[in-house]
Amino acid sequence: MIADLFGYALHSLRSRRLRSWLTIIGIFIGIAAVVSLIGLGQGLRTAITSQFGISSTEVISIQAGGISGAGPPGTGVVNPLTEDDADAIESLGSVEVAIPRIIKTGQLEFNDHVAFGMAMSIPEGEERDITYELLDLDAEEGRVLKRGDSGKVVLGYNFLADKVGLGKPVHTGNSVIIHDRRFEVVGITKKKGSFIFDNIVHMDEDELKDLFGIKDNVDVIAAKVKGMELMDEAKADIEKLMRKRRGVKVGEEDFQVQTPQQLLSDLDGILGGVQAFIVIIASISIIIGSVGIANTMYTSVIERRKQIGVMKSIGARNSGIFLLFFIEAGLMGLIGGILGSLIGTVVAYVGTLGINAWIGSSVSPSINMGLIAGALIGSFVIGAFSGVLPALRAAHQNPVDALRG
Repeated sequence: MIADLFGYALHSLRSRRLRSWLTIIGIFIGIAAVVSLIGLGQGLRTAITSQFGISSTEVISIQAGGISGAGPPGTGVVNPLTEDDADAIESLGSVEVAIPRIIKTGQLEFNDHVAFGMAMSIPEGEERDITYELLDLDAEEGRVLKRGDSGKVVLGYNFLADKVGLGKPVHTGNSVIIHDRRFEVVGITKKKGSFIFDNIVHMDEDELKDLFGIKDNVDVIAAKVKGMELMDEAKADIEKLMRKRRGVKVGEEDFQVQTPQQLLSDLDGILGGVQAFIVIIASISIIIGSVGIANTMYTSVIERRKQIGVMKSIGARNSGIFLLFFIEAGLMGLIGGILGSLIGTVVAYVGTLGINAWIGSSVSPSINMGLIAGALIGSFVIGAFSGVLPALRAAHQNPVDALRG
């Protein structure tokens, strides 16, 4: 019987093609938006959290004034960190080494084009080798900076891939102008799939200080702990030390100490919240589509009154009439869900191609069978429940009145 009802419902939809398709479009758009945004958003979350920050899991990040939302670390800070802070942190028993870093935004000129990005300091001495190890930096072309390099820079992979807006790829041996000073490019780093590191300029620390007029202030301190088991202890030691050095009490800190786990958790929470908000907005289209299904089913009940009367007069039960319209509404939702899932998947993959071309990352959408199954089941349920009231109205039609039309 159920199979017959599904067949009859499909026949009814085919007999009213234009109205059915116009109704299905509302659900289709909503499901496509939800599938594409969830798949794209989850892919972005995975890519960003996997590449965010420095690669070592044994490194604690210390910044002054919290994390700035308007630029690199240190932007707008009133009481910046200093190299003395890094020396003090390195003296702690739980810390192996503390490396001060300077990160500044600047203007780079090449091929009569101008690009804006971030320049990151590379320290001298043994700290240089440790920095390369922590950042997992290696050269795709040329080499990394060596001790004693002057007037030389190493660029992120996207400069070689021509994804920073300079008109053509930058190669080793080329010259670039940064803040009106010419530098020779001696290396291009390997692709890391990170917007931050693939677009950054690595420069000798002393030259970066001179270029931006910096004395002993630093933007971030990377403290490598002596072992993962000491992570919590090191964090507590650093917080206690920095409170003492900066003269602040617990709860009044004007600095931030974060472990990699905290950084990833905070970032994932932010990305998850943004994704949820976008999906909620997209779901409005589904709600509008469900209203369209209800309206179409009410119209269908009115048009098919005589048909309902005939079915009842030959023995059709109220439950059978109800199921017929209930299934018909559900099928409209399901068809919209199938089309929406297909289009949403295509949109997600096309969207990642655009993102990868724009920022030079390696984002891939995260669309799995669970997401598709949820979209299909959800679309059928939404459609079916949108038809509950019209189906009840059809089921409770008086057969005599219905036959009269």
